[in-house]
Amino acid sequence: MGPHPAVAAIRLAVRRVLHDVITEHRTDPAATPDKHPLVLVACSGGADSMALASALAFEARKLAVRAGGITVDHGLQDGSDQRATEVAGRMAALGLDPVEAVTVTVGREGGPEAAARDARYAALDDAAERHGATAVLLGHTRDDQAETVLLGLARGSGIRSLSGMAAVSGAAGRYRRPFLELDRQTVRKACVAQELAVWDDPHNADPAYTRSRLRHEGLPALEKALGKGVVEALARTAQLSRDDADALDSWAADAETSVRDEAGRLECAKLYGLPPAVRRRILRRAMIAEGAPAGSLFARHIEEVDRLITGWRGQGAINLPGRVEARRQGGRLVIRQG
Repeated sequence: MGPHPAVAAIRLAVRRVLHDVITEHRTDPAATPDKHPLVLVACSGGADSMALASALAFEARKLAVRAGGITVDHGLQDGSDQRATEVAGRMAALGLDPVEAVTVTVGREGGPEAAARDARYAALDDAAERHGATAVLLGHTRDDQAETVLLGLARGSGIRSLSGMAAVSGAAGRYRRPFLELDRQTVRKACVAQELAVWDDPHNADPAYTRSRLRHEGLPALEKALGKGVVEALARTAQLSRDDADALDSWAADAETSVRDEAGRLECAKLYGLPPAVRRRILRRAMIAEGAPAGSLFARHIEEVDRLITGWRGQGAINLPGRVEARRQGGRLVIRQG
């Protein structure tokens, strides 16, 4: 008798990712050929990440992969340090090694959710570097993808926000999301079938957090009004939007050199001649290059700077996140940290 269907589904999803990692390792001239690649799982102790940790431990035993785990203590709740220790113990009991609990300090920039996310990814990046990990697995599901698309739509940040989370992201493709095509219910069923102890973060049900309100109020209201299948449709929208956004990003990267002068400054007349979608991508890239945090740049910022090109009336400098400013001088667009 084979495993429960939900367990089989999560293991298959992880197996596919591990095969990709192994193939990349074998073709990487910088990799150590006699040493198996290390794959870490980022585990909060919740159902999604515990199911992922279990599947990674199971599949790694059959493949040429070393498997470990990292849990991040954000320090935002009483007893979070003890809970992180417990989660690390559960991962070790699954056979993962190395296992580490990392404590971070969460700042305030961008709001509590964004600040916690930034601190978490910084810790995961650091852990991957210290342990020499090839990849870090994240437990985001199709439901998470649908929520991300709706949040992007609400921000009005353009097609890139609608593309949601990529299956592979980060420097050198470090982050992998095996569960993006699986729904949250399947992952939870896998935990029940394996009798995995899980922790439900109270923040996930706290209406003070935007994503929590969307999960418990917004999406159910949409499904009530539009019928079942909203989550699947939003996930498909993410993939279609990502394909379009990737094509436009590539166009913008190729076009950028053609709109700069010999000193590397952006020429307003040449920018004006580009399609708006391409021009705004070039502007956004320039802002980020000068120090504007990507996560804090919204559509309104891009539009204000774009008006220096398309609606020039002698207006002054535009203040941007990260103490960056943009101004028009002598037919050139000057973006720099002030």
